[in-house]
Amino acid sequence: METDSVKPNPVRVGFAVTGSFCTFSKVIPQISALVEAGFDVTPIMSETAYSYDTRFGAAADFRAQISDAAGGKEIIHSIQSAEPIGPKKLLDILIIAPCTGNTLGKLAYGINDTCVTMAAKAHLRNGRPLLIAVSTNDALNASARSIGTLLNTRNVYFVPMRQDDIVKKPASLVADFSMILPAAKAALNGKQTEPVLL
Repeated sequence: METDSVKPNPVRVGFAVTGSFCTFSKVIPQISALVEAGFDVTPIMSETAYSYDTRFGAAADFRAQISDAAGGKEIIHSIQSAEPIGPKKLLDILIIAPCTGNTLGKLAYGINDTCVTMAAKAHLRNGRPLLIAVSTNDALNASARSIGTLLNTRNVYFVPMRQDDIVKKPASLVADFSMILPAAKAALNGKQTEPVLL
């Protein structure tokens, strides 16, 4: 699939946000970058990301920022609204950024009890790429098995990631969110951006 020229038929991107709230300030600008590059972005938020106020900000503010970054589109935030992604073939690529350890585990074991995991299941049934941008403190502990399983799963790709604090959080990995756009272009062409670990 050609991705450098996305007009007049723009690539349809689902951008799913899960509850790694500390990374939202880095993730939301990447939605704008995709839109500016000509992609048609549909925002998706997990129920937790959509509704929880945290020390990093109010849920209503994040919802507004994400919708605005996607050109004012309504956010998918329920299992019912995510399910049609598959049968209607609504997306060319689905990006999960940030993707928590909880969501990684559910994806790896086929558990579909949130709108984001339902979106992934529905999208993957069409044999189209899923791009994951990890953000979890236990990536090199409990979530390592999930990451390994997904690395070995057809049509699943990862945004390159690195340890973000080897002293205070030695098991933590966080994606380089600035690489979402090039990693998406690579995934659309069936390629994993290398190196996976920076």
